[in-house]
Amino acid sequence: MKVIEPYYVIEDEIDAARIMSTIERAGRTCYKSEGKIGDGTAEKFIAAIIKRGHESVLEHEKITVRFICDRGVTHEIVRHRIASFSQESTRYCNYSQDRFGSELTFIKPCFWKEGEDDEKIKLWSDTMAFIEEKYNKMIELGVKPEEARSILPNSLKTEIVVTMNIREWRHYFKLRTAPAAHPQIREVSCKLLEEFKEKLPVLFGDI
Repeated sequence: MKVIEPYYVIEDEIDAARIMSTIERAGRTCYKSEGKIGDGTAEKFIAAIIKRGHESVLEHEKITVRFICDRGVTHEIVRHRIASFSQESTRYCNYSQDRFGSELTFIKPCFWKEGEDDEKIKLWSDTMAFIEEKYNKMIELGVKPEEARSILPNSLKTEIVVTMNIREWRHYFKLRTAPAAHPQIREVSCKLLEEFKEKLPVLFGDI
């Protein structure tokens, strides 16, 4: 059994200048003001359209991110309608095989602290170890992975590749970094938002 912390990988090389230029050119089509494009005009123009709520223009650019998290988090991620998803399949992945280290990998819960919640952590860990044992036993008995997956928990590590346009990423962050969001989706989303803010401040700095 392996326990890891969640993380993400931005799959695209984010070229801020190119992204901003594409959005500006698309947006200025609405006003036929392409002649005003120049050095530094994209930032001012895009900031203005965001302030006016004209965010459909932001849909002309997209970013792809790979989340490595627990399956419960992915149930929330896929609620976002304007997106493309490719997720690790428990139906086709046989975790008893060598390529998975012949073990299950689980995501460490972020809401319990060592030294304060040791009893809760041990109970969770013992439960995950029990599930791993029974999953492997099922496979040994000839149970198909698509059948054995019925006992796998939300804590199971999964990978999901997510592509959203800029407008949908803004919507995603507004929901998934809010204080009321689930702690585990906030754990990865808040870190990702900070990186997006650093790389694309005009597009995400107001969130």
